[in-house]
Amino acid sequence: MTQKQWDAMDEFLTSRLLAPDAVLDAVLDASAAAGLPPINVAPNQGKLLHLLAKLRGARRILEVGTLGGYNTIWLARALPTGGRLISLEMNPDNAAVARANVERAGLSGIVSIVMGAAAQTLAKFVTDGVEPFDMIFLDADKKNYPDYLRLSLQLSQPGTLIVGDNVIRGGRIADQKSTDPDVVGLHEYFRLLATNPQLDSTAVQTVGIKGWDGFSMSIVSA
Repeated sequence: MTQKQWDAMDEFLTSRLLAPDAVLDAVLDASAAAGLPPINVAPNQGKLLHLLAKLRGARRILEVGTLGGYNTIWLARALPTGGRLISLEMNPDNAAVARANVERAGLSGIVSIVMGAAAQTLAKFVTDGVEPFDMIFLDADKKNYPDYLRLSLQLSQPGTLIVGDNVIRGGRIADQKSTDPDVVGLHEYFRLLATNPQLDSTAVQTVGIKGWDGFSMSIVSA
């Protein structure tokens, strides 16, 4: 299989199962115009996040890594009336683009973008006793996924769904001798997923317009 074939299949699936969406198209255009890297999820993956949030019945969603807000919007659209999404972003330029995109999508009233280093923000949430989240989406720097997971668990409750994006890294995750900081971080992340008794986890590799990657998915137990 080639990247061209993967692209064609994603385009087929998207064209058959997702309705045209001028708002999300404008979000991608605005992000590209601002120079943001095209590392948001693919449209069919965004719909998967949306459906997972609905299946969970999530009323409170935490996102670690906002970028231009594309993934944020997919998740926020799944929230019921009175729901809230908090997204953490370290880069002020990204946050500015994301806020404009969220406003464009008519979601400013339910989405809050919090600036700062994610680990520090999460730790503050824990100290402040922030209400637990129903779904947590990790999509930031992979080397810090272990810290994000540990802190996320303190912001969870039984039944919380934790999804970690980009955990396959083009297959590099299988190299146990890798010194790449992101791969090293993901090795520890997978160790935590496997050994923490609070977590029931799996991971799936994917191919498509975003290349070869994948995600982890965990349910927090009592």
